[in-house]
Amino acid sequence: MSKLNTSKNTKDFRISVAPMMDWTTKDYRYFARLFNPNIVLYTEMVTTGAIIHGDAKRHLGFILQDLPLVLQLGGSNPQALAQCTKMAEQWGYNEVNLNVGCPSDRVQNNKIGACLMAEPQLVAECIDQMQNAVSIPVTVKHRIGIDDMQSYEEMLNFVDTVAQTGCKHFIVHARIALLQGLSPKENREVPPLRYEDVYRLKKDRPHLYIEINGGIKTVAETIQHLQHVDGVMIGREAYHNPYLLAELGQLWHLDIPNRFEIMAQTLAYMEQRIIEGAPISILSRHYLGLFQGLAGARKWRQALSGGNVKSIHDIQNAIQMMQGFLDEQA
Repeated sequence: MSKLNTSKNTKDFRISVAPMMDWTTKDYRYFARLFNPNIVLYTEMVTTGAIIHGDAKRHLGFILQDLPLVLQLGGSNPQALAQCTKMAEQWGYNEVNLNVGCPSDRVQNNKIGACLMAEPQLVAECIDQMQNAVSIPVTVKHRIGIDDMQSYEEMLNFVDTVAQTGCKHFIVHARIALLQGLSPKENREVPPLRYEDVYRLKKDRPHLYIEINGGIKTVAETIQHLQHVDGVMIGREAYHNPYLLAELGQLWHLDIPNRFEIMAQTLAYMEQRIIEGAPISILSRHYLGLFQGLAGARKWRQALSGGNVKSIHDIQNAIQMMQGFLDEQA
């Protein structure tokens, strides 16, 4: 396996789990944190309207174990974004991130997400007011381009315009987004990955902190990217194969936790959440990928899906089944 350049120490690089709608909920974040204490976690994207006009406690609440934690905001009104950023600081978030990468029709219609790449001056105004409202970092997550704005030079102009505000941390999804004609899922898969554009951005703007995102699935790939950029953001692989987060612990020389130890801690959390009224099916869906890549992974997924889980006892039975199965394979 590739080794991390020794010129980078644990203070120099960052590994994070991408904000993912319906996935990076507080229940998933509790589970993810058990694998690795150093991974930076994100909330789902939350719109400014949901916070200001809705249930702020529901959208902003988290537990201390989540930290380090970033709130990702969706919006394009500088005043509203500044207000929500201030609230995030008061709640105890480590950082606030502005979404300039989501390609869905719903967010486009509300002038949120990737469509904002076409308006770098507006994004700069948003970031400027957000930064002025708080002392915690404000960052931007964006694509390498959208629609007819696909060149490296156009992305560089976007970054330079926003960086004039003093913003120094950019998380770059290494695909363009085609806002007309492709679904959000297709926009995560169809446009080709252009990692070299992100590497070039770091080379051309060495004073900026550049974090790469898109299609990253292994420790080896993560280490390779860290030879060129400052950080790596992992998306769906961190959900479908959460044990990857434990394997990444080797970058900090951490002991890798046992899957069954993680589930033992998770059971106590689940019991508390069930008391609070959380449906067990909503909780158990986050654990389906725990044994991804191992013999018996399909049996585990089947045991925890399709309405098969009706109580904690069902999950305990699934754990015992996997322990027995893996013991037989050993």
